[in-house]
Amino acid sequence: MKENNTPAIMAYITIIGSIVAILMNTEEKKTEFNSFHIRQGLGINLSFHLFSYFIGYFDSWIVSVAYYVLTLGLLVIGFIGAANREKKLVPIVGSTFQNLFKNL
Repeated sequence: MKENNTPAIMAYITIIGSIVAILMNTEEKKTEFNSFHIRQGLGINLSFHLFSYFIGYFDSWIVSVAYYVLTLGLLVIGFIGAANREKKLVPIVGSTFQNLFKNL
């Protein structure tokens, strides 16, 4: 029987989706697949909000657009991996998020 990948997919849909996915991944329904993608999605969403503050100081639309495209690309890569039931790290920062949020 295939496991439910809804929390894994939801983790990539905004920070609220990541929080809902954490709440859906309770002890009795917790799977390593969902936890993997929740760590990835939460990391991308938190990083986006944290670094957006500093990107705003550049006061350059080129830097802002590049940052948004990079973040959107990471979210799409993770989302497609979750939808295809694959445990692939997102490029550059995936292993960092796995180590940082290993308790989820």
